[in-house]
Formats: sequence, structure tokens, C-alpha cells
Amino acid sequence: MQSDNSLFLAIYMITYNHGAFIEETIESLMNQNTSFKYKLFIGEDLSSDNTRAICLKLKEKYPNKIDLFLNTQNLGPNLNAKQIFKACFESGAKYIALCEGDDYWTDKLKLQKQVDFLEANPDYVICYHKVKVLRNGILEEDSITRKAPETTTIKDLAKGNYLHTCSVVFRNKLFEKFPSYFHKSPIGDYFLHMLNARYGKIKFIDEYMGVYRLHETSVWSSKTQVKREQIWLKFLKNIRKNFDKEVQNILDDQIKQYKILRNKRRVARLKKVIKRFLFLKEIKK
Repeated sequence: MQSDNSLFLAIYMITYNHGAFIEETIESLMNQNTSFKYKLFIGEDLSSDNTRAICLKLKEKYPNKIDLFLNTQNLGPNLNAKQIFKACFESGAKYIALCEGDDYWTDKLKLQKQVDFLEANPDYVICYHKVKVLRNGILEEDSITRKAPETTTIKDLAKGNYLHTCSVVFRNKLFEKFPSYFHKSPIGDYFLHMLNARYGKIKFIDEYMGVYRLHETSVWSSKTQVKREQIWLKFLKNIRKNFDKEVQNILDDQIKQYKILRNKRRVARLKKVIKRFLFLKEIKK
């Protein structure tokens, strides 16, 4: 564990128009009890609401625990993420944690528990935990990601993502350079986890330590199911070349399953249209 006052863990966060959530989010991160030094790196993307004002207020409250990047123009999520990833990776921290500006942590020992495990188990490169889902003001069990065993590998992860962003801590500097597609990718977290998982195992802590917030303005959950599937299929095809043949084959199976599911939905929609047409035709007789 850390023996001096150097930065041990960096927290990545990008935010845009999260005024309704950002204070709760940042305070939950600042309230972590750790035996090591950590710092939050925030990319504030010229929000049109009060997000920036709240970030500035909290930066003043926690001057040594927050680095605030105030974009002078709206960069969009990809370029904003690029600068914050760069800051985290080059910070000298041994570990990196992730949290979006609308999620939050609920256990003050979250970081300590995850880092303690990774310190004691060098063959693991990622540690994550259970989260609750906040939908319409009600906390629910997570039905978005599938339940995974305590230990998994890249072969499991290649079947589909089961790591919520706000639950993840990973080792820094596992590889030197991101693939060129990474900073263009519409789904950065899963790609990042896959890249990291090339170097070791993944640990699941069976405790609720964070909350994933679903709301109408969230980038991913606000999209339709059809649109999400289109983006996901194209994304999988673009990332597969970064992995060995065995992992590529698993990704190909995931692509195949999504295509089957998509075709089933198309058939179901067509049947509904035909049924409606026949019903209206019968009425007119």
C-alpha cells in the first residue's frame, strides 16, 4: 500500500448538464474513507445548466481532491473523455476508478475494499461490485446486466458487458496506447474493460456499493432499443480486431445473437402490423 503522499488512485468523471445530480455524485466520491490518496478528475463540458457552478463550488470545497477541466467549448463525450482519460492515466496513480456525473457511490469503504483486493491479488486487473438502479426515483435491483461469477476473464466479458461503469476500479498502465478507434467509440467503458481484461482476471464483490441512475437525458438509456442494437453491432465489429482469435470468435457469437434477436423483433413488429391491417379491413366490410 501507499507509503508516501503520492497519488494512489485517480477517479475519472465527465459531465454535461448533470445539474440535478452532480452534487450528490461528487460528494459521494469525496466521502470515501481510504488509507491512500485519491483525486477526482472532472471534465465539465460547457453545460447549459448549473453543472459548472456546482463543480466550481465543490472544487473550492475540496481543492486538493479535485482537478477540474473547464472546457471553453462543448467537446462532446468522446473528446471530453479523451482528455480526462489522459489526465488519469498520466497522473501517476496505480489505480483508476470510474463514475459518470449522474451516478453515485453508497459505501464509504468502496475504494478501500476494491484496492485492498487488487493489492493482495496481482493476477486480477479489474474489480467491480453490485449496484442498484435508480429509475423514476425508485431504487431497484439491477436487471440490466447479467449476474456473473466471483471470478471471470476476458472470455466471459466477450459474451457481453456485466460491469456497471460506476462500480469499476482497474490497474493503471496495463498497456501503453489506446487503439485509434477507442476515442471514436460510442461505447467506451466496455471497450476499456475488454482491453484491460487482456492482462488478467476480473473480481466481483457481491455487495451494493453504488447506484446507476436511469433518466431521460442519459446518453445511452435515452436511446430506443433498435438504435442501441444498431450502435452495439457496429461497435462490436469495430473492436474485434484488437483481440486474439479465441476472443474474436466469442465476440462474433455475441454479434450473431444480437442479429437473431433483432430479426425476431422485426418479425414480431411485422406480425402486429399485419394483424392490425386485417382487423381494420374486417371492420370496413
